[in-house]
Amino acid sequence: MASTRFATLQLAILCLTPIALIASCHSSSPSESTAASTAAAAPGGEPTTFADWNQQHPGAHRKITEADLPAPAPGEAVDNTPNLVPRPTDAWPQAPVGYTVTLYAGGDAAPMQRADNKQHMALSGGTFTEPRLIRTAPNGDIFLADSGAGSILILRGLGSNGKAAQIEKFATGLDHPFGIAFYPADNPKYVYVGNATTVQRIPYHVGDLHATGAPETIVPDVPGFAQLRGGGHWTRDVAFTKDGQHMLVSVGSASNIDDPDTHTSEFHRADVLEYTPDGKFIEVYASGIRNCVGEAINPTTGMLWCSTNERDNLGNHLVPDYVTSVKEGGFYGWPWYYIGAHQDPRLPQPCANGTGPNLQAASLTTDQAKSCQRVDLSSKVITPDVLVQPHMASLEMLFYPTTGKFPKELAGDIFAAEHGSWNRANRAGYEVIHIAMHDGHPADGGYEDFLTGFVTKDGNVWGRPVGVAVGNDGALYVTDDGSRSVWRVAYTGK
Repeated sequence: MASTRFATLQLAILCLTPIALIASCHSSSPSESTAASTAAAAPGGEPTTFADWNQQHPGAHRKITEADLPAPAPGEAVDNTPNLVPRPTDAWPQAPVGYTVTLYAGGDAAPMQRADNKQHMALSGGTFTEPRLIRTAPNGDIFLADSGAGSILILRGLGSNGKAAQIEKFATGLDHPFGIAFYPADNPKYVYVGNATTVQRIPYHVGDLHATGAPETIVPDVPGFAQLRGGGHWTRDVAFTKDGQHMLVSVGSASNIDDPDTHTSEFHRADVLEYTPDGKFIEVYASGIRNCVGEAINPTTGMLWCSTNERDNLGNHLVPDYVTSVKEGGFYGWPWYYIGAHQDPRLPQPCANGTGPNLQAASLTTDQAKSCQRVDLSSKVITPDVLVQPHMASLEMLFYPTTGKFPKELAGDIFAAEHGSWNRANRAGYEVIHIAMHDGHPADGGYEDFLTGFVTKDGNVWGRPVGVAVGNDGALYVTDDGSRSVWRVAYTGK
């Protein structure tokens, strides 16, 4: 079982209390910039399925399967958007025993509310406006997309106070930058940036703190903002295939469940799009993925993986978000089906000559859609590898490197940021999860809570994880756009 991997590190302390009581398990209170995280582990035994925020604690093992899915219950849908509060003085992210959590940067501005996440944001007045995706450059610099500010920042080094020694603006004036990729991987000449409506590349040599040239727009027509909460699915991640020959760009849907056969606004959305490194469109790489926010290439298998937000308003425990390998040409169901062959009761079957059977096709005309022949594609839907809590908003993911400083058993494992739910009665998410892997594949299809504590004992939210990256020092860096912070999680073994 995956839970034993953390349990071996946590035999000294066993704390089964919810977050409300976690502070009592600490040997000391957190200071402004550092806190030894001694939140206790989960016990052994069978993994749980659906869990709320007050059941989350480092090491707890979860596993959700198709067999666990309840019947659709749209009447259960709620609007439970959190109103973020400032981080209380006794609140701190909680990691498994043996890890230390420090505040690496930021945390010096008012909390960001969901209503702030819009096309034109007001600057926060602190270090960050909206810290989101982060990636590590070959020399160890941490590149951070401050999406609301339209900037790419560089965080370099570790000062004597445990915080970033330098914070510089690499590029500004961008349109909600999110995805960041270095190309070529070994000796980059460019930093590629996935903006809300374009993909740009910026000249780069390893060690640059500021861009030496203007951004070049290589994909000018990425589908942009939609009409969803917070401005729509505007996050565009960028990843290159292991051989460096193809660029994969994730594009979320423009809606919850609009039928692409009848809504032209869904053209080339809920897809992963494939381009050449120079920006020439090749094909729809994979389809039916409602919102692949975070992309990562599996270093063992070379396959693309996606950390995905599924649909809302179908029930308190529907539909699970997921983290999955993505097959070229694969169909993952949205909007007609979810988690395999489950048909969404709010839609008819797809059109036989529409985008479901032919993922390269454009949307049908209105007349074509009205008179189309419907077809059952449920047998073609690929079931995701790892299901996580419904509505918990799975964002950036990574594969922990073999050169890292975490216990060697975690090399090749997945870490993913869970931004937190709004469409669930009892909140879920607001954490970073760990997925155990074996030879490049999920060890048991489950996951573990890894970094929790972003919700107070009263159920108030103060932090929302977004991005994860591993520095050259082996630490896990986590962006949190709720408290506008970057956290550093280092393994100390004590």
